[in-house]
Formats: sequence, C-alpha cells, structure tokens
Amino acid sequence: MRLRNIVTLLAGLMMILGKAQNADTRVITTAVPFLLISPDARAAGLGDQGAATTPDVYAQFWNPSKYIFMDHDFGIGVSYTPYLSKLVNDINLLYLSGYSKLNHRSTLSMSLRYFGLGKINLTDINGNDIGTVSPNEFAIDATYGLKLSDHFGSAVSLRFIVSDLKLETSQSDATAGKSFAVDLSGFYQSNDFDLGGEATGKYRLAFNLMNLGPKIKYNNIGDGDFLPSNLKLAAGFDYQTDAYNVIRFQLETNKLLVPTPPLRDNSGQIISGKDDNVGWVQGIFQSFSDAPGGFNEELKEFQWSAGLEYTYMDAFNVRAGYFHESEIKGKRKYLTVGAGFKYNYVILDLSYLFSTSPIRTPLDGTMRFSLTFFLDKAPSKEKQ
Repeated sequence: MRLRNIVTLLAGLMMILGKAQNADTRVITTAVPFLLISPDARAAGLGDQGAATTPDVYAQFWNPSKYIFMDHDFGIGVSYTPYLSKLVNDINLLYLSGYSKLNHRSTLSMSLRYFGLGKINLTDINGNDIGTVSPNEFAIDATYGLKLSDHFGSAVSLRFIVSDLKLETSQSDATAGKSFAVDLSGFYQSNDFDLGGEATGKYRLAFNLMNLGPKIKYNNIGDGDFLPSNLKLAAGFDYQTDAYNVIRFQLETNKLLVPTPPLRDNSGQIISGKDDNVGWVQGIFQSFSDAPGGFNEELKEFQWSAGLEYTYMDAFNVRAGYFHESEIKGKRKYLTVGAGFKYNYVILDLSYLFSTSPIRTPLDGTMRFSLTFFLDKAPSKEKQ
C-alpha cells in the first residue's frame, strides 16, 4: 500500500468519523475491532449473524457450542474477506477453523484469524524511501465443547491476541499489543415437531459472551485499551415444508460489554454518564447502566440483524439479511445476499453486502468467499 493510498484511506476514515462523531452520537470504540468482523460468507449473507443458525464449521467464531450437533465428525473451513476494497487492494481478513468430535458428547475446535493491513512504504521528511512495514493482527482460539443434554450444548474458548501495528518511525517504547480472552457460549436445539401435513418445525436458541479479557497495551504508558467484549443473543426457526425444502428464519442481537464514553464539559469534568476509565471486569457490568442518555440510550447500544435462508435438498442455499445499528452508535445499516453450494463433502459459500446508510461500512460492495471440507467419509451415526 503506497503512501498516497494511506493518505486516501485516512482521509476517508476522517470523513466517516466527522459525520459519525457529531454532538448526537456516542460511538463506543475498542482496540482490535477485527475480532468482530464476520469471517465467513454464510453468516455474512444472513446479515452478519451465526450464533443460532444451523451448525457449520465456522461455529468457532459465532458459537462453538453448535459443534456437538454437527452431522460430520471432522471439518475444516477457510474464508477470505477483502477489507476496504474500494480504497485499497491489500487489506484482508483470512480465517481458518476446524473441529473434531472426541465422542458423542464432546468436541475440540480451533481457529486462526489473520488481519493484514497491507504493505506500507515509509519515507523520511525529504521523501526518501526508508523501508516497508506490514502491520497485522491475529488471534488463535482453542475450544472445548460439551453436550449437557440431548438438546443443549455449551463451550469454553481461550483466545490469544496479538496486534502488531508499530511503525519504525513511532515512539521507541511502542510494542506489539498482546492479550488473551475467554468466550462462554451455549446452544439449544429442539426436536422436530409437527406443523400439519408434511411440514415440521424446529427452533434454536443461543448465547455467546465473547472476548472477555484484560485490556491490551501498545506501550508502557496508560492502562491500555478495552477488548471488544460482546454479548450475542440469538434465535432461529426452521420451517420444513417437505423432505426437500426448508426455510430458516434468524434473529440476533449484539451489545458491546464496554463502558460508554461519558459527556464532559470543556474542562474534562463528567456532566452525564459514568467514568469510563475503569478495569475490564468493572467495565463489563458498567456497560449496562452507564449511557449518558439513560435506559433509552442503553437500548440503542444493541445492534440487531435478521436473516432468511432457503435450502433445497441440503445441497443449494440462497440467503438474505439485514443489519441495523442505531443512528447515535455508528449508523451502520446494510442488506446482504448470499448463496451456498454443496457437492459431496465440499461446500462453497458466497455473499455480497449493500450499504443502506450514509455512513458506509468498510465492507460495502464486498464479495466474500468460504470453503468447507468435511474429512470423514460419512455423516456421524450418533443420535443427535
């Protein structure tokens, strides 16, 4: 990425922030926001949601409790997401995930997220070339999942995070930020129930507490920055008209478990809200009651998405979704569409995003791709 591209990128971001950070907005920001980018095309096609969708190999990001309900015993997924593709061509998110059923009650899964910010050519004050750097961030996850009943599973994930954004020209004590986090998730899936004629139904409920961990620091000054701790609550319903056709309805809501910045006067004194300079544990609990606008603003901190998926013979899928974020919390609003194709033990998923807000998401107009590979020759015979 050349210097002129960096300038263009920064100018674009400043314009976005200038529109978003007016007197009527209170956007919550965190470190390592790449941890919240939807990594796979199936979820992206459903409005960026996946906590309560039918189990797939990308459950490691959305809700690893789903793995115990997978039909196959082994699976691997790889996904590629271009980022800010309308400005630059070398920023991207790569995601690799996999799982294995240890037995009919437990699973082990892992993933790797790599967010590359491209190559940046550095110059001195005279314009002389002084080298090239490639800032990047990555996270490695490991999860153990357990089936607690015929219908409910839970999982615990451990995550190691590295954010290497240091430039050679930056302050000498700047280092790559490092931290760790924990996810706690649960997933409930009902039995099929009769809806009359050939039609049957099934519902799913899910939660995921994500990125619970200490602040990340980039130097020896200050307490560091909050991780994007997040709460997901989701529900899904399947309407199967016959042996070949299924329509799935999905709803999901998210809330950052991070303190809301208070309103301050010109001298820096808090005039509304609570002090956001607190520890990460206190910040999680405080995040439900610290909005300067009171309960009404707290409700606006919940993002929500809705999705619809049609499946034919478990081999072809078409999807659509909508994502909504409050006007004072970022203004992201967009439509998504997607499709999936299954052949034997391989699945290809595609998605595309259309922004419907004046504040365009960095993924506006982006095509995303995901591949899934199942490694066992036949679906598991264990009763789900």
